[in-house]
Amino acid sequence: METASTPITTTGGGGRPLRRRPEGRILGGVASGLAEYLDIDLAVVRIGFVVLGLLGGIAVPLYLAGWLLIPEEGADSAIADDLLGRARLS
Repeated sequence: METASTPITTTGGGGRPLRRRPEGRILGGVASGLAEYLDIDLAVVRIGFVVLGLLGGIAVPLYLAGWLLIPEEGADSAIADDLLGRARLS
C-alpha cells in the first residue's frame, strides 16, 4: 500500500525517466520515449498505437495526452505545464 510519504518513481526498466525523445520521432516523440522507458522495440509501440487506432480510435487521444503530459528530453516541464503556467499568469 502506498502512503503519502512513499516517493513515486518515474523511471522504467533502464532507470531512465519517461521523456519524449527527439531521436526516432515521427510526430511528437511519444512512441520513441515509451519504447525506451519500457525497454522494448520502437516498432512494437508504434504497432500498438496503430492497433489501438483501428480498435476504436483511442490511440489519438492517448498519443495527444502523452505529447502534452510527457516532457521532452532535456526539458524541465511538459507542454501542459507550460500552457497551464501561462494561463495562471494571465
